[in-house]
Amino acid sequence: MQHTSARLQARLRDARGLTLIELLMVVAIMGVIAAIAIPMSGNTLKYIKLSGDARDLSNAIAVAKMRAAAKFTFARVYIDLSSKSYYLQTYNKTTSTWTTETGSTTVSSTVSFGYGPVSSAPSNTQATIGQAAPCMTTGATPAAVVNTACIIFNSRGIPIDAITSGSPTGSDAAYLTDSTAVYGITVAATGFIRTWRTPYQYTPSWTQQ
Repeated sequence: MQHTSARLQARLRDARGLTLIELLMVVAIMGVIAAIAIPMSGNTLKYIKLSGDARDLSNAIAVAKMRAAAKFTFARVYIDLSSKSYYLQTYNKTTSTWTTETGSTTVSSTVSFGYGPVSSAPSNTQATIGQAAPCMTTGATPAAVVNTACIIFNSRGIPIDAITSGSPTGSDAAYLTDSTAVYGITVAATGFIRTWRTPYQYTPSWTQQ
């Protein structure tokens, strides 16, 4: 009987809960882990948003290139820098107007069009870093639309500076940033589209993605 009672008491001691000190230690450890994990997860989310927006814009530019060839006309990605959005348009040669082919895509709330302090473009792309030339209105006297950038392709998939001149250009680019990194989508004179990334700093270290 005494042996059974002793075994029962031992089991009760083993089944007891955590002491206050032990609970405080667990809470402290959880706090340290959270302090490390939360900033890291925040940076990861920002990276995902910025890289995803850059990838989507690059895809839209590629679609514009293919649409121009498929419809045997001009196609452009119309970027509204102020509203942080863009959409695809094709040129109607009969009416001399642009037709919007897709809905407007808006970049993430933490992302905007720009390149911050970055001082130069990726190698073998633009001579001077900058967004593509402004979009132009149609009509007898075309005018530049403020706070816009347009990447235009002719029916052969070659980027051009404007439909009025049709001159090939290798200076087309679009830049996105979240103030921690900068992504650039460049279009070579041959129509080759590339995506680049650099830290948010004056002297860039561009890497092709």
